[in-house]
Amino acid sequence: MTTLTQFLPEFILFIGAWCVINGVLHDIFVLRSEDGKKFDRNLLRLLFDGHILITCGVMLLLSYAGIKNGEALAHYICIASCCSLFVYCCMIWKFLKSIVTMAISLIGIFLLLVSLF
Repeated sequence: MTTLTQFLPEFILFIGAWCVINGVLHDIFVLRSEDGKKFDRNLLRLLFDGHILITCGVMLLLSYAGIKNGEALAHYICIASCCSLFVYCCMIWKFLKSIVTMAISLIGIFLLLVSLF
């Protein structure tokens, strides 16, 4: 398992970058769509979907150094972020099949737990 968790910091960096980029792109496309032309509850809900991705991604990016140093708190923060992403993907599954985000979140949770224990 040591070889499996050797690339954990880079994988966490990848998940974080993936989420931030997808969250920003999501917000851009929402604002350019018909929903982005009027300020209402639906627009706010759609923008918060992107901000969930951005927030979880930033938490992962900020935890990179802690994961690299083997700090337990960074592991817990990343586990919470990956769990949040997984639950988010489950909640929007009917509307959007986010298979890649769901898969990398689950892999991240597994690797973080293996590395922690």
